[in-house]
Amino acid sequence: MSAKLSARDVVVRRGARAVLDLPALDVESGETLAIIGPNGAGKTTLLLQLALLERPAEGEVLYDGAPARGRELALRRRMAVVFQQPLLLDRTVRKNVETGMSLRRIGGGERRRRAEAWLARFDVAHLADRRPLALSGGEAQRVSLARAFALEPEVLLLDEPFSALDAPTRAGLIEDLAAALADTRTTTVLVTHDHDEAARLGDRVGVLIGGRIRQIGRPADVFGEPADAEVAAFVGVETIVPAEVIARGDGMLTLSAAGHQLEAVSAVTAARALVCLRPEDVSLSAPGERISGSARNKLPARVTRITLTGADARVELDCGFRLVARITRRSFEDLGLREGAETVASFKATAVHLIPVGVSARAETH
Repeated sequence: MSAKLSARDVVVRRGARAVLDLPALDVESGETLAIIGPNGAGKTTLLLQLALLERPAEGEVLYDGAPARGRELALRRRMAVVFQQPLLLDRTVRKNVETGMSLRRIGGGERRRRAEAWLARFDVAHLADRRPLALSGGEAQRVSLARAFALEPEVLLLDEPFSALDAPTRAGLIEDLAAALADTRTTTVLVTHDHDEAARLGDRVGVLIGGRIRQIGRPADVFGEPADAEVAAFVGVETIVPAEVIARGDGMLTLSAAGHQLEAVSAVTAARALVCLRPEDVSLSAPGERISGSARNKLPARVTRITLTGADARVELDCGFRLVARITRRSFEDLGLREGAETVASFKATAVHLIPVGVSARAETH
């Protein structure tokens, strides 16, 4: 694949502060790149640069390998942008979808054909004669997406388009968008704070923290093998513990952490590392209970805090260090857990991700 959009040495400043510092970024033709990061990380600023709606203080954005500067208007006509708010005009749904095509001087017959096709594709064809005030939030965003796809853009830029929607509405819309992207192979940049959304839609995921891309790669790699402690914490790793490597052999490391001996499958060669565990990879059992399965790590622990969330229970533990487990509500009830109770936490050696200490992590940027 070749890069449809690229950024080279892009720096954006607000006053004296650099809010975006992007040495290199490539968005390949036909891929969906999801950008995630905490509030204030610079996600929307990045999107505005790629959409050619702002110019950077330094560096340049490339389109098909050539500098975009001086060609912004012509190139924006080959793009479509969808924002968190649908920004619909006070005219019928059908006319809203046709508006962008009209501005690009697409003929009336073709405008109607595309509008009808994309309204049907996003399941809002029956709303074609309604006005925006009569639409729910989810319906309005469906219309906004239909309007964008009807332009048949080379590049689609999405700025947190589902963040204002409730969970069931968002889930259905994400699936419809995923299908549309798979069929059209439109080059897409999605900005979101939602990990599940990024993992479902992104061919690659980039983590933006403090205006810098800290890691970029396949969703499984970013979420399963975070590059540093800050990325790990953002992508949902709730247990991060410093440890020393005390033995190696056959791809297995033995580590010492807060007085416990832990085992991890890892190729890390550093003498010290951060032990990272996702809460869903930690199981709990009653003291003295035989633990079945292949968990090589078993730690006595005391429950310090319990948070019930729907079908799950989030349990914070003290085992010499803070450890977090997420178990099913059924398991929680069967164990009879309460704050102060003793339990045993177990996890597999393959569930441990190690971040070397004192070794720079390498992040893919293309």
